[in-house]
Amino acid sequence: MPGTRRENIRPGKTVRVVQKQDQRSGKLTVGVVARLLTNSPTHPHGIKVKLEDGTVGRVKEILV
Repeated sequence: MPGTRRENIRPGKTVRVVQKQDQRSGKLTVGVVARLLTNSPTHPHGIKVKLEDGTVGRVKEILV
């Protein structure tokens, strides 16, 4: 499931995010959502989240 809609993402969900420095390469990082940082209901590049390990990135895929 793509991560462009805020309603689909909740703390505790496992997601794949792209970090700012990895946008060119497209490298994805897997983690568990701790906080949602984007306030708008949708974002074309993915909802920005903070993972439990402190990583910040835009959700590209929701795994669980």
